[in-house]
Amino acid sequence: MSQTPDSAVRTYIGQHRAAFLDDLAEWLRIPSVSAQPDHAPDVRRSADWLAAKLTETGFPTAEVWETPGAPAVFAEWPAGDPEAPTVLVYGHHDVQPATREDGWDSEPFEPVVRENRLYARGAADDKGQVFFHTLGVRAHLAATGRTAPAVNLKLLIEGEEESGSPHFRALVEQHADRLAADAVIVSDTGMWSEDTPTVCTGMRGLAECEIVLHGPDQDIHSGAFGGAVPNPATVAARLVAALHDEHARVAIPGFYDGIVELGDRERRLWAELPFDEASWLREAHSYATEGEAGHTTLERIWARPTAEVNGIGGGYQGPGSKTIIPSSALLKLSFRLVAGQDPEHIEKIVRAWAAERIPAGIRAEITFLPATRPCLTPLDHPGLQSLARAMGRAFEGPIRFTRSGGSGPAADLQDVLAAPVLFLGISVPSDGWHAPNEKVELDLLLKGVETSAYLWSDLAENWRHAP
Repeated sequence: MSQTPDSAVRTYIGQHRAAFLDDLAEWLRIPSVSAQPDHAPDVRRSADWLAAKLTETGFPTAEVWETPGAPAVFAEWPAGDPEAPTVLVYGHHDVQPATREDGWDSEPFEPVVRENRLYARGAADDKGQVFFHTLGVRAHLAATGRTAPAVNLKLLIEGEEESGSPHFRALVEQHADRLAADAVIVSDTGMWSEDTPTVCTGMRGLAECEIVLHGPDQDIHSGAFGGAVPNPATVAARLVAALHDEHARVAIPGFYDGIVELGDRERRLWAELPFDEASWLREAHSYATEGEAGHTTLERIWARPTAEVNGIGGGYQGPGSKTIIPSSALLKLSFRLVAGQDPEHIEKIVRAWAAERIPAGIRAEITFLPATRPCLTPLDHPGLQSLARAMGRAFEGPIRFTRSGGSGPAADLQDVLAAPVLFLGISVPSDGWHAPNEKVELDLLLKGVETSAYLWSDLAENWRHAP
């Protein structure tokens, strides 16, 4: 009796599970910590290892791409069908620093399996979620009898994500022709929980600035001069107080211009998620929720833009008192952006807003860091629907939708390549990204393999008929 496509995929994965995990463990032993210069040779070794393994997997092209920092890996496997869609998978092979002394129960770069969980730095973030595509594409070929994927499959695995991706956009721009794709699959994300598999549909953007306020040329006596000259610390406090109105909306004129509002369907779907506010507060190490009036907690962190004070300082902060007017004060602000917002517009209006509130006698230096754009894929996008169907087959149940409140380099791919971004991740909150004892649930990791195996055929069958 012949197997169904799904059973053929599962059979293949089961037969190759042990070798797949052995290979992943070998990769995890490479301490590819991009933030630490001493590990630069390890980051390069990680890139070389992955390129070799992708060649072994069957990719006709697998290259290490140089940057001014750490190397990235590019691979390509053409479908051989001129009508097939082209898909680019993004992930990263660098990891966060880790030592046993940080609180690990085992050596962070010596993978161990306990209770069907694989513990190692990078197990979930992001080597495990990159590597499941290697077994996924082989299972796809075995189940379909193909010699090449049903889509033109490309991979771009960067080596500096954990260091802020300082050279990533330039790399994408440099190789835009070779990276051209109909859709981008980001496998550097997660799900709501083990029992609630989800697909992320978007990430917020990020604009950050530092405002340095200069008053007197030196700290001066508050009795002799206080009340008669402007105080930069007072100006800093007034700027902070002016950031929001009484409804916790950002009060900078033009801040909400052009934003894509949350639709009723997505709002209903989010309301169905098993969200427990008390548990969420414990994770946040906080004691009450607060935010823009008229929106739920999930809406505030996923679909609404924000302005936050990341740091404020100025004047004497030692023991006792020192009655001065300080010569300077400092503010660090960050703005999380949603679809429809332009970081350049945000910078322009923030500068204008600050300038209106800075009195004579105070000099301001406002510096913006490189921004990250928001990205959002509509629920009815055919690529997103293919991903949800493939994941539903793997998990044998309904798939729900979320967004991410954070930001990442996926938006650079969307921006430069003009391609929608789809998120395929199987990690769960308990995996402990960046923390001691990072792990990945092996059952979920293999569900990622299975999803990858189903996805390419579904995209090929449905994409060309998309409007």
